[in-house]
Amino acid sequence: MIDALFNQPNLLAAKRLLDATALRHEAIASNLAHLETPGYKRVDLAPAFESELKQAIDSRNVGRLQSMAPRLEEDRTAIAQRRDGNTVDLESELVRLNRNGVEHAVETQLVTGALLKLRLAITGRAG
Repeated sequence: MIDALFNQPNLLAAKRLLDATALRHEAIASNLAHLETPGYKRVDLAPAFESELKQAIDSRNVGRLQSMAPRLEEDRTAIAQRRDGNTVDLESELVRLNRNGVEHAVETQLVTGALLKLRLAITGRAG
């Protein structure tokens, strides 16, 4: 019974998005840490994850949403701007870091809102 409350497709999707933004933050931190490492290749969230998540959300497939996990991979679209072969661009990473922070804040609010609705339904009080 209680599992049904926490296995709603929208809540699971928001949780997977939170997982993805947390992992993307780790990737950005790694990219920034290796800004001066010769030959370092930029990493990011696997592009396939977003399309897989969209398909799972559209199908409202709870099992698929539960089993999904974001993963990192080398960004094959990043081009080395320097002679040492490093594909990290400081300005682009800082923009991604800011955007990822905003996405994380929105996703946190979505999950919090869903949990507050459950609390209201159980206790009859919002706070």
